[in-house]
Amino acid sequence: MKESTTSKERLLKKIRKALLEKRENPYPNLEEMPLYPPITELPEVVFAQEFTKVSGQFVYCENEISFIENILLLADEKKWRKIYCWEPKLQELLNTYEYPFYATDKDFELAEVGLTLCECLVARNGSIMVSNGNAAGRRLSIYPHAHIVVAYTSQLVIDLKDGFSLIKEKYGINLPSMLSTITGPSRTADIEKTLVLGAHGPKELYVFLLDDRK
Repeated sequence: MKESTTSKERLLKKIRKALLEKRENPYPNLEEMPLYPPITELPEVVFAQEFTKVSGQFVYCENEISFIENILLLADEKKWRKIYCWEPKLQELLNTYEYPFYATDKDFELAEVGLTLCECLVARNGSIMVSNGNAAGRRLSIYPHAHIVVAYTSQLVIDLKDGFSLIKEKYGINLPSMLSTITGPSRTADIEKTLVLGAHGPKELYVFLLDDRK
């Protein structure tokens, strides 16, 4: 009597047969093919459009004075008093215009706003790339009710791959242990498919884009 083959043996037989067959690659130049259509708008315009689609708030600033004016207006409108900023570059900017902020984590549980820099802005999907390579670490972008990101036009990239290239150029082999992308305020729809903002992080997300082009 001929012994019947098991399902495992039949599967292995099919795999061996498939490996022996010579097949032409239907997409020989796949890696060279563009994934997205080319962007014709300015990167800052594309970023602003995509960022606001995911409930982000975008503010364009021609210079540092414009930034201070805009953040003063926003803080007054929102009645923010406890704004935390731990990054020396931002602290220097705020100190220049005598803008009040918390430079340490004293009473951090009462923080209303986290003010940070970023690694870059990804225009294609309106995302912010952040890392723990800056003095703000991760807490300032996660814990406070509102997160304000200060970015520069020189940090705008088209796609994620361009963002990773920028980070590699900046850090070399000493890459930060944490890299993340933020696309809009924290959100969830786990409960009855109802979208809720601020579920696992800031409920409000702002990007102040400063023009540093000469």
